[in-house]
Amino acid sequence: MGVRYTHQAITTEQQIEILKERGLLIDDVKQAIEILDTISYFRLAGYWRHFETDHSTHQFRENCSFSDVTDLYSFDKQLRVLLFTAIQTIEVSVRTKIIKHLALEFGAFWFMDENYAINKTRFAANLSVIRKEVSRSHDDFITEHFRKYSEPDLPPVWKTLEVISMGTLSKLYANFSDSAAKHAVAREFGLKHHKFLRSWLECLAVLRNCCAHHSRLSNRVFPVKPMMPERMPNTWITDFSFREQTLYPQLCYVVYWLNSISTDNTFVTDFKQLLARHQSVNPHLLGFPYNWEQEPLWK
Repeated sequence: MGVRYTHQAITTEQQIEILKERGLLIDDVKQAIEILDTISYFRLAGYWRHFETDHSTHQFRENCSFSDVTDLYSFDKQLRVLLFTAIQTIEVSVRTKIIKHLALEFGAFWFMDENYAINKTRFAANLSVIRKEVSRSHDDFITEHFRKYSEPDLPPVWKTLEVISMGTLSKLYANFSDSAAKHAVAREFGLKHHKFLRSWLECLAVLRNCCAHHSRLSNRVFPVKPMMPERMPNTWITDFSFREQTLYPQLCYVVYWLNSISTDNTFVTDFKQLLARHQSVNPHLLGFPYNWEQEPLWK
């Protein structure tokens, strides 16, 4: 059993004094108050934790400044925007490829047929979620479908898959029973086996939620680790000594995935330019190995 929480709310000025007492250098107090009133103390706390020498006393490293913290925050915010755009490209393509390969062979309503499911319990749970997600949709093509058709109780896969969440799509693909069809989708993205696409879809759903909910990416420990095969058909990485639950492997599969969709995408260039604009940010904080710029994928 823990102890009862008794701390009371304090003013922004008091928050500033606490940070000063812990050794954080604050040159412009007025500006710091404006930032804390805009972003909030505990949202920024996730970023300045990296600058602490002791997480129990929250003492800061020598010469650490408030501007170091806000620069990391700004970098992280812009990285989420960059990533969200990349994820949108991937997500749209994955939906399209799944529809393309499965609808022609297994019909317009394969996602409603438990004979195509590996696990019947998961099938029932997924279908229940799909029904809820479709019922919440106000897209024209969904409302028009229901005005015209009453059976089956869901639209065909090429409409339904456009409105379900990334997490639901990931579970639907993972639970589909036909390996050959799943392989066909995976090969569209330069992957030799559907297990890699299944893993990356699961991770992408988590990463997407982090971006959508403005969650911190820097120094984050991700709950799911992407499968990272040592050999790939297309340009890939060679050094696998990175920390598995950091952002680095997440970004690696995003870059590989994007490259399989569009070879002229600018994600790597944009990411390097973002780092150049925030030179106080150490890529190692994102889990990047020291030689990352020499990796074929990141050149």
